[in-house]
Amino acid sequence: QVHLVESGGGLVQPGGSLRLSCTVSGRISSIGHMAWHRQAPGKERELVAVIVSTGNTHYAESVKDRFTISRDNAKNTVYLQMNSLKVEDTAVYYCYVYTFPPARDYWGQGTQVTVSS
Repeated sequence: QVHLVESGGGLVQPGGSLRLSCTVSGRISSIGHMAWHRQAPGKERELVAVIVSTGNTHYAESVKDRFTISRDNAKNTVYLQMNSLKVEDTAVYYCYVYTFPPARDYWGQGTQVTVSS
C-alpha cells in the first residue's frame, strides 16, 4: 500500500508565503516525476508544477517566478514553496507521484490553501 501525506496548507494574506510538503510511504520501487495540481471551486483540476527525477521542472504560466517545486529523493518528499500568493491561488492542492515498475499513479488527499485578507 502506498500513501501520500500532504501538509502545509492554511490561510494566508495576499503577498504571503506557504510551503507544502508531500511524503510518499509504503511499498514503492522507483519514483519518476512528482507534481502538484490544484482545484479551485467550480474549476477543473490543473497542473501547477512538475519535477522529474533528474530535477528538471515545469510550471504553469500563472505561478512562474512565484512558486518553486523541489524534491528530496532520500526522503521521498516533494515540496512546493509558494511566494507572493494571490487570491486566485486559493484552491485545494493535490500531490501527485508516478512510480515504476510497474507504472502507477498516486494522489494525495489534498490540502486547502486559502489566500484572503
